[in-house]
Amino acid sequence: MTEGAGWRAALPAGLRPYTEAAPLGALFLGVSSGAPYAMIAATLTTRLAQDGIRKSTVTAFSLAFLVYNLKFLWAWVVDGVRLPLLGSLGQRVSWLLFAGLLVIAAITNLAFVDPRNDLAGTATAAILVAFAGATYDIVIDAYRIESLESRQLGVGAGMSQYGWRIGSVLAAALALLISGRWGWSAGYVTCALLALPAMVAGLVLGEPTRRREPVRREGLRSVLHSIVDPLAEFLRRRGAVLVLLFVLLHKVGDTIANLTFRLLFEELHYTNDEIAFYDVGFGFWAYLAGIFIGGWLFSRIGLKRSVLWSLFLMAVSNLSFAGLALAGHSNWAMAGAIGFENLASGIGGVTVVAYLSALCDLRYTAAQFALLSAASSVIGRVLTGTTAGGLIEQLGFVHFYVLSTIVAVPGLLLFAWMSRRGLIDAYDEGGDR
Repeated sequence: MTEGAGWRAALPAGLRPYTEAAPLGALFLGVSSGAPYAMIAATLTTRLAQDGIRKSTVTAFSLAFLVYNLKFLWAWVVDGVRLPLLGSLGQRVSWLLFAGLLVIAAITNLAFVDPRNDLAGTATAAILVAFAGATYDIVIDAYRIESLESRQLGVGAGMSQYGWRIGSVLAAALALLISGRWGWSAGYVTCALLALPAMVAGLVLGEPTRRREPVRREGLRSVLHSIVDPLAEFLRRRGAVLVLLFVLLHKVGDTIANLTFRLLFEELHYTNDEIAFYDVGFGFWAYLAGIFIGGWLFSRIGLKRSVLWSLFLMAVSNLSFAGLALAGHSNWAMAGAIGFENLASGIGGVTVVAYLSALCDLRYTAAQFALLSAASSVIGRVLTGTTAGGLIEQLGFVHFYVLSTIVAVPGLLLFAWMSRRGLIDAYDEGGDR
């Protein structure tokens, strides 16, 4: 027995899968996935709010996230186009390096725009970060799913979520803390380096062992099949339309609420240090706890019931922010709201991502997971960007968060109905497709 094997054997059985190479790689992949998202989510929201931009304009910036929801349109390129020079490293590894460099360049560009003097330029820079980050996500998700064995999908989803939270927390915290001392440009440039962990993981682990090449065709026919085949294969499955409808609906309430939290904190006059401690710091540990609970639920009660519980908790967690809005500037209320929301999100991050990963055909991993993950928040993004700020101004924060809870109910009910009809059972074991 090797020294490494002996060390793993000494661990409790439930922890050993987390020390395997592929799940550890998923952790580093997640770090680089979370960073660019954070730079145009809470971080940019705070930057715009502090620069005196109107609430309705600030929430409109969330439309940049629609780029993430459209990533399925070019995900087929990541599956089928071989990069020159870098391509010799393998399809997934070469795209990890290329997309990582795109992210670094885009975040650096956003660092040097001034929202007060060039709001349009800031919007363009945010969209470029979203495009680079979405492309990175396409590669990262495909690499993660193809690197993990079927038995590792739950563990890998948890490790990926751990990494995503670490990356988003590091990006948000570093941006806030550095900007308070040396300006937003310095904060953003520093955070651009968080694109590196996924690139290093790809170089260390190499090309995924489960990768399956799609059938190759020549010329224009090849392009058309690369675009159409992933969707056509999915739609041929039993209940495919209902699965897609669930994916569209299940995160509506969570997405509507999530991008408005920083506006509430500004309204209640929390300082950058308080936001960094409670939202970023305390929320981080609550999210980690949620991931652990999500993994435990997944292994103990199975995919169907664990997803149902996570959907319920994510819906109810929005009410905690209605309570915070009623309480006013209260550190205890903020800790409670942030803690509950992140705990629920951590649980859902494991169970729902494992379910979506199990849905993918390994010939079209990048394209199908991009479609599923993009669809999962598209309605919420549109509603957030076009109506959230106006709804807050008209209804107030309390009624807004109550409304966000109500709109989460249809996705929960649909999944329960799908479970009773047996539409989830085919993917409950996470088998290869």
